[in-house]
Amino acid sequence: METFVFFVAAAICLAGALGVVLSSNPVHSALSLVATLFGVAVLFVAQNAHFLAAVQVIIYAGAIVVLFLFVIMLLGVDRAEDLRVDPLVGQRAAAIVVGVAIFALPVAALATTGWDATGAVANLGSVADSGVTDVEGIGRVLFTRYIFALEITSILLAIAVVGAVMLAKKGPKPADMIVDLPERPSPADEEGTA
Repeated sequence: METFVFFVAAAICLAGALGVVLSSNPVHSALSLVATLFGVAVLFVAQNAHFLAAVQVIIYAGAIVVLFLFVIMLLGVDRAEDLRVDPLVGQRAAAIVVGVAIFALPVAALATTGWDATGAVANLGSVADSGVTDVEGIGRVLFTRYIFALEITSILLAIAVVGAVMLAKKGPKPADMIVDLPERPSPADEEGTA
């Protein structure tokens, strides 16, 4: 039964992740993200990590995705952007530099923890034997040993919100910026009417 649950949850996660990346509509991408997050929550339940499953659903599928949807709906999604137009000089080069920097953040976070930020070498038996509750033990580990990785994750979430704003932003097209002004009468026309 565990294998079946794993494969179903993994299929939901993969389908949702593909929907996030491949969907051209930002609202559909956000809803695909919800499916991915629920699939991960099911995987947490299968591992008896009920607290993490609840956090996954309440915080991520609830609060974070609702924030994304609020920003997307606030800015509107009724018009597709023309990606061939580069409104700012050097915008694409700056985006590449920022993308490399964002990729470097998790790598730096993993490097500071000795490449064990996933908890693969953590001694969970000592936490369980000390009489500390699971939630308190997770809090202690997160805010002591993995504080840098936690802060990097919060920065990445803030960047994701800014990215959602930029993707959903409606800006004037170059054709919309041209305004036809009425012609001003010449001085000779004004003398003829006087």
